[in-house]
Amino acid sequence: MNIGKSLLNLPFFKGIRKQRQNSKMIKITFPDGAVREYETGISALQIARSISEGLAKKVLAASVNGQVWDAGRPIYQDASLKLLTWGDTEGKSTFWHSSAHLMAEAVESLFEGVKFWVGPPVENGFYYDMDLGGKQMTEEDLRKLEVKMTELARQQEAFQRKEISKADAIQYFTEKGDEYKLDLLQNLQDGEITFYTQGQFTDLCRGPHIPHTGLIKAIRLTNIAGAYWKGDERNKMLTRVYGVTFPSQKELDEYLALLEEAKKRDHRKLGKELGIFTMDDDIGPGLPLWLPNGTIIIEELEKLAKQTEEKGGYKRVVTPHIAKENLYLTSGHLPYYQDSMYPPMELDGVKYYLKAMNCPHHHKIFAAEQKSYKDLPFRLAEYGTCYRYEQSGELFGLMRVRCLHMNDAHIYCTKEQFYEEFKAVNDMYLKYFKIFGIGKYVMRLSLHEPSKLGKKYVDEPALWKETEALVRDVLIRTNTPFVEVPDEAAFYGPKIDVQIWSTIGREFTLATNQVDFAQGRRFKLEFTNRDNQAETPLIIHRAPLGTHERFIGFLLEHYAGKFPLWLAPVQVKILPISDKFLEYAQTLLQSLKNADIRAEIDDRSEKIGKKIRDTELAKIPYMLVIGEKEVAENLVSLRKQGKGDLGKRTIEEFIRDARQEISDRRGE
Repeated sequence: MNIGKSLLNLPFFKGIRKQRQNSKMIKITFPDGAVREYETGISALQIARSISEGLAKKVLAASVNGQVWDAGRPIYQDASLKLLTWGDTEGKSTFWHSSAHLMAEAVESLFEGVKFWVGPPVENGFYYDMDLGGKQMTEEDLRKLEVKMTELARQQEAFQRKEISKADAIQYFTEKGDEYKLDLLQNLQDGEITFYTQGQFTDLCRGPHIPHTGLIKAIRLTNIAGAYWKGDERNKMLTRVYGVTFPSQKELDEYLALLEEAKKRDHRKLGKELGIFTMDDDIGPGLPLWLPNGTIIIEELEKLAKQTEEKGGYKRVVTPHIAKENLYLTSGHLPYYQDSMYPPMELDGVKYYLKAMNCPHHHKIFAAEQKSYKDLPFRLAEYGTCYRYEQSGELFGLMRVRCLHMNDAHIYCTKEQFYEEFKAVNDMYLKYFKIFGIGKYVMRLSLHEPSKLGKKYVDEPALWKETEALVRDVLIRTNTPFVEVPDEAAFYGPKIDVQIWSTIGREFTLATNQVDFAQGRRFKLEFTNRDNQAETPLIIHRAPLGTHERFIGFLLEHYAGKFPLWLAPVQVKILPISDKFLEYAQTLLQSLKNADIRAEIDDRSEKIGKKIRDTELAKIPYMLVIGEKEVAENLVSLRKQGKGDLGKRTIEEFIRDARQEISDRRGE
């Protein structure tokens, strides 16, 4: 007798089968296009488990219809689904956000009465801003917190999501006396408020979070800093604790080794040591002063851009640093971007704003003269100076500043010209990647979110669909590596964020390309088409070298300060063994200057060994050592940064080879 079959025929099991047959089924579409049916209310984690237990153990969160959700959150309707693991950016972000909550739970156990502001994930890890009630946190406290976090993680507490009314949320945090969370609640409404709880810690949070704390295996709290509440210098200073976590100790160890190398390459440290830039309190935070060496690098980058853009058919323009309020109302930047702009100046009853972007000015230049289809594509380029009021807590060396010099350009073209123009922009990026030795890159195609039309995005659903398809088509046809990211477009069109990696694997956002279907109409930009009808051009915003500030910050870390010859502020150092060879050194210096090679003499009364070591530390590409034999033979002893002695040359031979290396812009 088959006992299993007999049991299935009992009324109880027949009822379960009938219930399942009557339950609603939903269709889940996977990234490869496969569609499977599941019972309504199933979670992404359960779906992963139905595929394999091994996969389920790796799932950190899920992308459901383009939105990142808790892996355990029920799905009640047909949906597209992507299971997110540590290999996905959104998976890491969820992991680190959950780690911030775990840290907060540990902090509560060690600092009684602590209050929390916000604890977001960042590029590498997370932080949490907190009010310790006047207490100071020390490095020793960080180590204690790491131990406590490890202890809490091992308890494998689930992250539990709970929707809550605004009234109940206000009551909860009023009873706790937490003015920070009460402030956050002011801008939230019923239906958009959720609490998350793990273990003994509950927080106001939109999520998502990983399934449980046990996935956090390796922890390092890296830094204690100060941060003004809301980033406003007029508010109270909070304590900001940074940390990073990983799913394994091996990955943490590898990261810490990379961190040590990154410290050596920190652009702030190298920028000071090499005389590239400085910051001054009397000037203001986020407003770098470029020193002579940094200015040389800027000029060389501008020369590269100008030569490249001239060959690409661009026309150079210059625009003012301020403009009337009406310009930014017309462009739409004030409603969408005002929080990042400096407050207005009022003169004669008219408000003026510091320029935060170049595009409205370029649109006015396009409109200054009548255009026909024969004038298109019309390409305008400028290294424009812009000012953006970044929050003080987000300022970081050259990477996040308030004054920026942008390698900006705008291309006005027809739809028929779009493919070739956008392809040419991508080709320009590839040329620059080759020059600077950037081997790894990806384009992030940022798309709009249809539910936010009219709020975050211009309300033109058909044009959004059309322009996103145009950009996607170029990327696919040119085999350009790209990923799609929902809900991160510019307010007037889709954009591409160009992500690059330095030689040690650190990721940077180099620049942004944007496709604009709205500004042309806002500014009434027109050209006469072949049918003698007025038509509005498409606009491509592009900045392949980004800003001087961010790109030079990247290059300092990418090259570890050892710039290639063409970019090096000082290209050659002449090292006389003693003062009696200074006259010959001066002759060499003049020959180098006549050949437009940047050179200096080390005329200190120091031994030649020290001069060589100091020149190596200054990261100068070439050294010309001269002594009695070199003077007698009218030669120089050549040394190269990092490679040592290259033998003797005539100055003419060296100049010829150096000029060729500079002309080729070699990256070695």
